[in-house]
Amino acid sequence: MSSLSQYPIFVLQHTSGEFLGLMEDHLEGRGIRFNYFRPFTAGGGIPATMEYSAGLILLGGGPWGTTGGRAVPTLTEELALTRQAIELGKPVVGIGLGAQILAIAAGGGSEPSDLVLEIGEATRTRDDALGGFLPERFPLVTFMRDRPVPPPDAEILATDMHGAPALFQIGENCFGFTGHPGAKAGMAEDLIMEFDELPDGFGETLTEFRGIQKELEDSLVHIMTGLVQATGWMRAVTGTRAEG
Repeated sequence: MSSLSQYPIFVLQHTSGEFLGLMEDHLEGRGIRFNYFRPFTAGGGIPATMEYSAGLILLGGGPWGTTGGRAVPTLTEELALTRQAIELGKPVVGIGLGAQILAIAAGGGSEPSDLVLEIGEATRTRDDALGGFLPERFPLVTFMRDRPVPPPDAEILATDMHGAPALFQIGENCFGFTGHPGAKAGMAEDLIMEFDELPDGFGETLTEFRGIQKELEDSLVHIMTGLVQATGWMRAVTGTRAEG
């Protein structure tokens, strides 16, 4: 079997405003290649197969959710792609909306919830989470509509300030983050401009977001070290991000 390092990670983007953010530097610094796919753009689409990929990252969707009247339009196709990735043993990382898609694809579900932009703190539930690299406490930035319901066999690696899952693991190499570990404050601003939908208390929360940016960057160093090891992503030969 060919090494995962020969193939790029497929990164599925749901909005113009949300991307990998600070995570990009950590992947590029390790020589791990990734391709963005943007099905919401003219000519954009969803990969036909996961066979020639090192794994899948499903990003957040701002006001898009998975229940009710504002489900992301490509939900059916994304669920099929995620199930294929899981069946092939490919690593999957879901963030926000992506964590909901991962949970549903793996046999869990999602529950309706209002759109929120929330700043808080996650608490690790086990010392060996992400190979022991997950910080005991780390900042949590959640910009999401609806919430994931992990399947019964999922491991909850961290909980948020409400006691709900903040990070869960499915199998050996699939992970769902309710908050974006590499978020930048500018992402929230861009999402508001893109959708013109304001979560409650947006102004105050955005100010708080800017104030924890350095803390986010510091915690991401440990999170990405553990995540890269847990997913099995190895150093790639050459290449940076590409447009898909």
